[in-house]
Amino acid sequence: MARIVIAGASEVSREQLSRLLSSSGYSVFRCCGAGSELRRTVNECDDGVVIMLGSLPDCKPDDLQWDYGDRIQILLIGKPALLESCEAPEIFRLALPASSQAVIGAVEMLTQLHQMRLPKRMGTEKQAVEQAKRLLMQSRGLTEPEAHRALQQYAMNHGMKMAEYAAQIIKESRGTNE
Repeated sequence: MARIVIAGASEVSREQLSRLLSSSGYSVFRCCGAGSELRRTVNECDDGVVIMLGSLPDCKPDDLQWDYGDRIQILLIGKPALLESCEAPEIFRLALPASSQAVIGAVEMLTQLHQMRLPKRMGTEKQAVEQAKRLLMQSRGLTEPEAHRALQQYAMNHGMKMAEYAAQIIKESRGTNE
């Protein structure tokens, strides 16, 4: 099952949503009150569903989608003005006030969609992608999300899998180190 992360400035709102999800059979991986904490959590869990209760001052939904879009599904719950200001079409939106049933339905849909979208990288492919990200981080001074995005964009632009491009990066780095 997808890991569920709740992010929002209000601790009370985070706790209410966590209780609602738990009572509906969902397990919440973590609740985050700041964007930096949310990013660390997404890096730690590697993939999942992020439910944002409004916007965090240091983490806009569009930025989160840009940095982690292939790894997470985002549900943004907020006032209509916030939802309209969000530009990324991949972000699912739920306007307040929202019923418990609407929230549970949206989470169910996103967890199913997330499971279908998960890359089926196994063992050596995943290790290759992680090693290539580390190489990019060292050689280009990128953060982990930037290295992931660079791998992803190059692979998409050249019609190849990330694991293929990662293997190419590793091979080239060994050629320069020998």
